[in-house]
Amino acid sequence: MSLSHTVTIAVIQASLNADIAFNVAKISDLVSKAASRGAQVILPPELFESPYFCREERDIFFDLAHPVENHPTIAHFQKMAKELHVVIPVSFFERDGQVYYNSLAMINADGALLGVYRKSHIPDGPGYEEKFYFRNGDTGFRVWDSAFGKIGVGICWDQWFPECARAMVLMGAEILLYPTAIGSEPEEPNLNTKDPWQRAMIGHAVSNVIPVAAANRIGLEGNQTFYGHSFIANQRGDKVAELDDQQEDVILASFDLDQVMLNRASFGFFRDRRPDLYNRLQEP
Repeated sequence: MSLSHTVTIAVIQASLNADIAFNVAKISDLVSKAASRGAQVILPPELFESPYFCREERDIFFDLAHPVENHPTIAHFQKMAKELHVVIPVSFFERDGQVYYNSLAMINADGALLGVYRKSHIPDGPGYEEKFYFRNGDTGFRVWDSAFGKIGVGICWDQWFPECARAMVLMGAEILLYPTAIGSEPEEPNLNTKDPWQRAMIGHAVSNVIPVAAANRIGLEGNQTFYGHSFIANQRGDKVAELDDQQEDVILASFDLDQVMLNRASFGFFRDRRPDLYNRLQEP
């Protein structure tokens, strides 16, 4: 059960560099800023400890990965979450024995680690060569019963797949969050995916009648420019808060989760589903 009917979500957008301590401190400052403005759930971008190293295939970057246990950045944000009484989904590069994952640690408002989600869909293409680094996630989709509501999180490439969003809502999610690292396409410099990127997630909001928030990075890293435009959409798909491609800041929006639930029921999408017709979705 949620401890409150209304939840205030914050999204963080920032530029990031090769200094892990600097990046963690910057995100920490923005978490504090969001909390001071009343945020209860605060979402940083994907893999915020470092530059987006997946732009290229270099074995040296495997050294950025750490196990969940005793992970310094997770421990740091557990302390912050407890002090500020906020929920923080922390994206990180995970090492588990001899395999590596693009993972997220869900930290509750008491500082407890609720669990880890490992990114399900791993992209592979120029500038986004994640299959070199990450194994396909083995956790399945996750929904956490946090202090401020039931939260489902997909990581970046997950956000393009409607099955991911629908599965999390069927699991009881009341909010969908997407930490992200996306920008220019090195092989197609005239291609800007910002609008389709937002539309895909706004479609999840509409089709599942649920608030959706996405946090992206900004700035030039190597030959890639990350285009920001982090946003929060309501259950109608209206963008209620958005940053541009330059702003390093936080945005907030509040939602009455009980009212969202009533809206979801009245639309009838889940009443009228026909799982008996969807077997094709399980075939390759």
